[in-house]
Amino acid sequence: MTSAVFVSGADRAPARSWGVLGVPSSVAAHWPGLEKSPGALRSAGLVEVLRAAGVAVRDFGDQPVARWVALRRPDRPNNADGVRELLLHARARIAEILQAGARPLVVGGECTLAIATVSAFATAGQDVGLIYVDGGQDLAIPVDHADEPILDSMGVAHMLDLPGTDDAIAGIGPRRPLLRPDDVVFLGFTDDEEDLHGQVESVRIPGSIVSADPAAAAHRALAALSHDHVVIHIDVDVLDFFQMPAADIPTYGRGLSVPDLTALLRVLLQDPRCAGALLVEYNPDHDPERVAANGLIGILASALT
Repeated sequence: MTSAVFVSGADRAPARSWGVLGVPSSVAAHWPGLEKSPGALRSAGLVEVLRAAGVAVRDFGDQPVARWVALRRPDRPNNADGVRELLLHARARIAEILQAGARPLVVGGECTLAIATVSAFATAGQDVGLIYVDGGQDLAIPVDHADEPILDSMGVAHMLDLPGTDDAIAGIGPRRPLLRPDDVVFLGFTDDEEDLHGQVESVRIPGSIVSADPAAAAHRALAALSHDHVVIHIDVDVLDFFQMPAADIPTYGRGLSVPDLTALLRVLLQDPRCAGALLVEYNPDHDPERVAANGLIGILASALT
């Protein structure tokens, strides 16, 4: 019989650090506000709270502020060139974190930052699986939303290079498509109507299943991906807005509870294959007392320790 070997805390290898990068942007959003998110979370003690909880954190600072503007062309999403420029800059900064040997923790900003994150990993030669913890699936394409040409709801569609997506955005990365359907798991969404054309055969685990057993849902999502590296995308609109009024676009009554999201993320973020994460779509304009900011930081600290 093999004896168990116990390793004291002092003898354990140091945990791989998280590299915090703020991307204060609303250029791909429905309106301004998201560009204030990294600053608000930092003011609420994001880095300090994580470190006090025992999380190894390296601070890579923030990108310059990029604010929403109305810049519509009839054949393209709003300010598509501005979004592309922002994402290319973010990709370069995320690449710096990877080169430094840390796991990126990208604080935004919009859901489109997932494009920059996945592209940075691909450029570094690492194929990643993506667990998309989000109230939606972001599979819209411009032709489906001609009156609402907002890239914030189209990020996954562009990573999958679905027909009808914007060429300049879908082309961000060393290959096209950046992801295949079996590279993505949708987790925690409140409806299943976004794949209007039936082109995306990804694993889908709705919020009702997550709420029934968050840890089991997280393990199921991880098991669906065979990748050595997995990135966790977290849109705060997956939360019930009545419990935590944080999201840019509210989800009323149908979102996850704070304890459920915490339990879900504890499994996902502590999995050995977790190579990075994003926290996006927190709008401080909905949170003047910064109650939600403190709550979001608390969720991260609880999940990471």
